[in-house]
Amino acid sequence: MHVSSRRGFTLIELLVVIAIIAVLIALLLPAVQAAREAARRAQCVNNMKQIGIAFHNYHDTVGSLPTGTSGCCNGTWQAFILPYIEQGALANAYNFSRPRYSDPWNTTVTHSFVNTLLCPSDTPNRPTSTSLGAVNVGQITAHNYFVNFGSTDLDQQSLINGVPFMGAPFGWIAPYSNANHALSPNMGKTISLASITDGTSNTIFASEMVVSKGLDVRGVTWWADATGFTTQLAPNSTLPDQIYSAAACGCTTVNGVLSCNGNSPCVVVALLAPLYQGARSKHSGGVNVVMGDGSVKFIKNSISLGTWRALSTSQGGEVISSDAY
Repeated sequence: MHVSSRRGFTLIELLVVIAIIAVLIALLLPAVQAAREAARRAQCVNNMKQIGIAFHNYHDTVGSLPTGTSGCCNGTWQAFILPYIEQGALANAYNFSRPRYSDPWNTTVTHSFVNTLLCPSDTPNRPTSTSLGAVNVGQITAHNYFVNFGSTDLDQQSLINGVPFMGAPFGWIAPYSNANHALSPNMGKTISLASITDGTSNTIFASEMVVSKGLDVRGVTWWADATGFTTQLAPNSTLPDQIYSAAACGCTTVNGVLSCNGNSPCVVVALLAPLYQGARSKHSGGVNVVMGDGSVKFIKNSISLGTWRALSTSQGGEVISSDAY
């Protein structure tokens, strides 16, 4: 009687198959990750287009752009545009007559995430800093977009300690105002589209920021001091933001080395020193920005600092080449 025999896999053959599968996975995984990031970046661009439309709808209704900040710790542009990004319920829940972000009558809003204001490439966060108020620790939400305060500091000063501050000419004349600070020439002001003489297509309205983790409160754009950026730093700069409070900066310096636990770099400076935050993103190579005409552009990290600063002024009179960014 003939007995057939079946030949099984040898150990070497099995190992070869496993190795081939491992190589295919190694080749496929980066492609999958790249496709996912492309989708996340596209959603981020869409979010920013919605923000640009909201700015224009607000302007059509009120006659000016929203102020960047309306006072220390109080309502910011983010609260003002809620009705124009399909967040009417949150807008109705915000008490604009007593707009401090941490007060009980506003925490329904400031404890909420707004998807349109979140970049899916980043991770949402609720900072644990006690500077937000004891009852708000781990409750106030952080978001990913902030508005352009120009090429000066966050207080929009043309002089700091009596000395002209570095940056493009008329650096403090920006689309969004620090209407709260006594040292700002924009105190009490809002900005209209008609006043943007550089042209809305040549003026940045908003950019991205990376949400910080832990105690760091950068990204809490309900709070006046985190609501804007300036162009003192290039996009995704490795140089640190300058912040006046250790309660807002999650970095520490040990033996001269800055340690940030994965957060964007920052240092604490004296109150009279210039304060600024740079535009940063989780996208490779640059940041998305909303221009004044509502378009969204990707600005590379390699952009000339002079061009970057020129794009942040609204009445600087700079001539910007169409191929400069």
